[in-house]
Amino acid sequence: MLFGKRKETKQAPDAETAAQYGGQISVKNADLFYGDFQALKNIGIEIPEKKITAFIGPSGCGKSTFLKCFNRMNDLVQGCRITGEFRIGDVDIYGNIDVNELRRNVGMVFQKPNPFPMSVYDNIAYGPRTFGIKKRAALDEIVERSLKQAAMWDELKDRLNKSALGLSGGQQQRLCIARALAVNPHVILMDEPTSALDPISTGKIEELCMELKKEVTVVIVTHNMQQAVRISDKTAFFLLGDLIEYGDTDEIFTAPKQKQTENYITGRFG
Repeated sequence: MLFGKRKETKQAPDAETAAQYGGQISVKNADLFYGDFQALKNIGIEIPEKKITAFIGPSGCGKSTFLKCFNRMNDLVQGCRITGEFRIGDVDIYGNIDVNELRRNVGMVFQKPNPFPMSVYDNIAYGPRTFGIKKRAALDEIVERSLKQAAMWDELKDRLNKSALGLSGGQQQRLCIARALAVNPHVILMDEPTSALDPISTGKIEELCMELKKEVTVVIVTHNMQQAVRISDKTAFFLLGDLIEYGDTDEIFTAPKQKQTENYITGRFG
């Protein structure tokens, strides 16, 4: 199957279609090209639901590019071409789907916190409002639930009407996680979410990830191998666009099967 520029369908999916999304991710024979350059090479992986899966590897190895395939952010890149099969739950995400619905089910948290220039409350309520929830009581409930899920309610319950831009970097990143949670996704993608944060804020994000996996699937790209060891259940090691090794995190870091994996985790390169 070949994907170039795609026409996004705008109609709202019926309830049955929406219900087909889940937390399990399945990829088969995935290749990704930027023009003539092949950035991902024949990737196949099964990511379990309600677990934390870490993608590790040196800069430029394809891990962030692969992560962005799961909510079709690469659609926005000029000249990007993808082949293969990507399924989230029972949905072929490169089929004829509503991409907005995909991105509701698959939330994204970026390396740099990106709160909207509006109040804390409006940041969280933005997604639900986009999907048609307008009643204040319902939005109040969603804002409180999302902030509690992100372990921020006690910090922010008296600052809901203050600008989100006034929060610290660590608070802004947790707010972005709460914003993603507000639309009840099945999957949260995190692209190096703690690389710009101090150790205390990093610890809070890691604790939050451990709590979130009780309800959602978390896929995290990290340069910090100790972070992968601390929080992930599964680890995938990428190198030059290839998936070199994938398995239980304990096994990857204590008894890797591939010499390239061993060389990377022992610091021989990277």
